[in-house]
Amino acid sequence: MARQTASIQQRLGLTPGTPPILALKGVSKYFPGVIANEDVDIDVYPGEIHALLGENGAGKSTLMNIVTGIYKMDAGEVIIEGHARDFSSPTDAIDAGIGMVHQHFKLVRAFTVAENIHLGWPQTPKCISKRHLESRTHALAQNLGLAVKPEAIVANLSTGEQQRVEILRVLARDAKLLILDEPTAVLTPKEARELFAALRAFVARGNAVIFISHKLDEVMEVSNRVTVLRGGKKVATEWTDTCTENSLAQLMVGREIVLTETQKKTAPSIKTAPILNLSDISLTTDQGTVLNNISFDLAAGEILGIAGIAGNGQRELTYVMSGLSTPSSGMLTLDGKDVTKAGARTMAQTGIGHIPEDRLHSGMAPTLSITDNAVLREYAQPPLTRKGWFSPKGAANLAREIARVADVMVPDFNMPARNLSGGNQQRLVARREMRIAEKILIAAYPSRGLDVGAINTMMRYFIELRDQGVAVVLISEELEELMNFSDRIAVMFHGEIMGIIPTKDADVEQIGLMMGGTRQEDLT
Repeated sequence: MARQTASIQQRLGLTPGTPPILALKGVSKYFPGVIANEDVDIDVYPGEIHALLGENGAGKSTLMNIVTGIYKMDAGEVIIEGHARDFSSPTDAIDAGIGMVHQHFKLVRAFTVAENIHLGWPQTPKCISKRHLESRTHALAQNLGLAVKPEAIVANLSTGEQQRVEILRVLARDAKLLILDEPTAVLTPKEARELFAALRAFVARGNAVIFISHKLDEVMEVSNRVTVLRGGKKVATEWTDTCTENSLAQLMVGREIVLTETQKKTAPSIKTAPILNLSDISLTTDQGTVLNNISFDLAAGEILGIAGIAGNGQRELTYVMSGLSTPSSGMLTLDGKDVTKAGARTMAQTGIGHIPEDRLHSGMAPTLSITDNAVLREYAQPPLTRKGWFSPKGAANLAREIARVADVMVPDFNMPARNLSGGNQQRLVARREMRIAEKILIAAYPSRGLDVGAINTMMRYFIELRDQGVAVVLISEELEELMNFSDRIAVMFHGEIMGIIPTKDADVEQIGLMMGGTRQEDLT
């Protein structure tokens, strides 16, 4: 053991005898009927970016919640810089130099970005003007390479923008150990590279990072070592440069992963009557014009990809197409019928499923049971409701069936949906919406927070829907994902469509320019 420790210290360029910033010894955590973590040992050293991998529900977030004082462990030790610690709250962890950015944001939605950055921070002056607060936030954002809008209300930001605020808030506090849970899920490749540069600078100062991600290419790029969890237990800790993406994927799931083939058909002809048509759709909110003259057709049996940096109108576009928002101008037609003002209930009843960007708050009622959330799209239909009478038994049976097909392990269907891991929430919402998507499935960032096996399964489901004649709108910041699975790709910038390209004719550089505001016609 001593020889192994010395080897780690040597490879990281540390002085012999340097203790880990974090050492977990035999950490275990149990929930009713579930082993969340069992006998987990991990060491994280100064100067190290340590990746943490595992399938959804493998215990990664639970383990980090123990480290940050959110959960109490049932057994084991948490040792910080050589001293055993038992945090009673996240405040204790922050005081000890541990900061975490969670999958589900911990921001005050009614406050501005600047207010959230400075909230509870000892370095915040007791008396400070709004202008000065925003100026300090702007300077922090520039120094750390994370673009935010200091004056914006958090509730009005996209998920991607909120994630950047979370990262900035924690980085600004100069933590010794920074824990990032899926930090790049809502970042563009350029933003991810900027974050990686900031992380490398952070650990070069003698700090450490635990990097939780499902993106194996990013793990390979940014981490020094990687620990893999499976079923709440540690499977292995390896130096990243001795691994491959395939070997890590196999460690995660315990079997070889065979990636889904798209089995592309010829894209449906838009010359025939489209199933959905958007004509000069604009949407104006309190924040100004968020959609501006959006026009395109959607054919049955095609996957239309939507590319763009988060916050460029993608969320608002899904709301208009699913009936959650009524456009300020323009017309939306479904099967030739005007549905511009139809509303969300009517759109769902006509066969439009919607996997929203924010799965927990927009896709679920977090405080309601898993059963209620699983059946809420079908509760008024037989066999759940007959002659006005609701069947709790029928709801329980349907919820179990949806969870089974979605491969979601649920210890208690009566527990609040918020208690599920982020990945399991995503899979449950996705399967529920696929059930009603007889005509169109609108999927906003559906692979966000999912492991490689779950992403593979979900994309296979999308292909099956497409082959059954269902139109799929796939919104993603993963250009490779869009290139692999879309028939056409539309690119959004500042609420407008910069162009729509058949995937067979598209290249990443061209799409990247359009994501930055160059129109398709200006590229030729």
